[in-house]
Amino acid sequence: MVAGAQLTGCSDQSPPVEWQFLQCFGERTPGEEVQEADVISAVEFDSDGSYLATGDKGGRVVLFEKVSIQPRYAVGLDQRAPPPLPRGPGFEYRYLTEFQSHEPEFDYLKSLEIEEKINKVRWVRSSNNTKHIIATNDKTIKLWKVYEKKSSMVTGWNVERPGGFMHSPRLGGLSAAPPGASSTQRLRLPTVTPHELCLASRAKRVYANAHTYHINSISVNSDQATFLSADDLRINLWDLEVTNQSFNIVDIKPANMEDLTEVITSAEFHPQHCNIFAYSSSKGCIRLADMRNSALCDRHAKAFEEVDASGSKSFFSEIIASISDISFSRDGRYILSRDYMSLKLWDLAMEARPVVTLAVHEELRPRLCDLYENDCIFDKFDCCMNGSASYVASGSYSNTFKVFKCGEGAQGIPLEASRDPMRRRLQPAQKSAPARFPHNVLKGRMGVGKRSPGEPAEAQSDYTNKLLHLAWHPEANVIACAASNSLYMYCA
Repeated sequence: MVAGAQLTGCSDQSPPVEWQFLQCFGERTPGEEVQEADVISAVEFDSDGSYLATGDKGGRVVLFEKVSIQPRYAVGLDQRAPPPLPRGPGFEYRYLTEFQSHEPEFDYLKSLEIEEKINKVRWVRSSNNTKHIIATNDKTIKLWKVYEKKSSMVTGWNVERPGGFMHSPRLGGLSAAPPGASSTQRLRLPTVTPHELCLASRAKRVYANAHTYHINSISVNSDQATFLSADDLRINLWDLEVTNQSFNIVDIKPANMEDLTEVITSAEFHPQHCNIFAYSSSKGCIRLADMRNSALCDRHAKAFEEVDASGSKSFFSEIIASISDISFSRDGRYILSRDYMSLKLWDLAMEARPVVTLAVHEELRPRLCDLYENDCIFDKFDCCMNGSASYVASGSYSNTFKVFKCGEGAQGIPLEASRDPMRRRLQPAQKSAPARFPHNVLKGRMGVGKRSPGEPAEAQSDYTNKLLHLAWHPEANVIACAASNSLYMYCA
């Protein structure tokens, strides 16, 4: 089915297409230098959108909570009626707390530095007021508990009272009142009284030493008792209460590493069936596995892969086909995948081809040589969708992202990470620093790309400002996206 096909059951709850700025956290001033540790590397809403979590390259996790929007106007004598509030969801987010989740480490056995960068954050549902969050870097997964802690203070000190006794810090206790003072006051014992509630966080579980390669995904199961973690070659299943043991459910490592042809890029549990999960590969294939079939899911139940009927392949075909992120729809019927050039929406009942294919930045196809030279072709973009899977979104360069309506054409709505999301800025491309490429085994098999004759040296996109991470609110038309160290939120 070509782009623009109608999705059954997805067009009734279509949100409007007019997007507007909602709020921003940490907006940069022009010319401000951003520290690498402050760059946001993960964004995630909880199950009902009451809270939002972000992780950054400095190992920190920052939490925000949903609050009602308060009117922002001053009522004067000459003002007959208050100005109307801007159209939106009726709520916004405010800063709640933050904590240091991971610290930089060094593996002395392998002489390897382990970055503190947060790769993924996921929420775990809780029955009380405490909040549980799973965060991971390249090697270690941690379950954090964020809770309200009562603080107390001691009151009723005997200090400088007229007569009786006075508190003397220099003497370490009580001393007699000065001569001539009245002695009608009696000695009081200090009392402990409640002061205020504050938020505290602590690492409740630490899941370590289970992955040889870098962890790229974690996903909490619908039973809220287990979760999976995936690296380049293996997927492990964990019990939330057990930290020293995990079960290997997928292993694609060949006996000889020279025979390796693909790596795992993302993994996700089904939102309703706790026995089903999906994982994607660098070959552009999504495999659906059922843990009821066998303990080791070496045979997938379904495989979703689009076959190029034309047979035309270029030097970059395998690179841009690699899937960077997958996401299930809320009802579990669809899987959204993002490769370098496009978004694809798959129906679980149809393996041969996607329901719809949406080009995110097709204008960059002539620039693949430049993108390869500066390693931008290996950037991993997230994807997200609304609850009915009628709208999808993913990021691009120049701090922009696109929102697509699945049932109407392939042209998405480009939005810029700024207070004016409909503004389009065209800036000359700047040379970006080489990015770390996690799948060196595939890069090493390919030669250096050649620039096509007559191709201009500069592109129209700003490769240094890339919008990689974003998330869609589970119950409202609100998108949170990370542009460098800033968190922008938009509503429709």
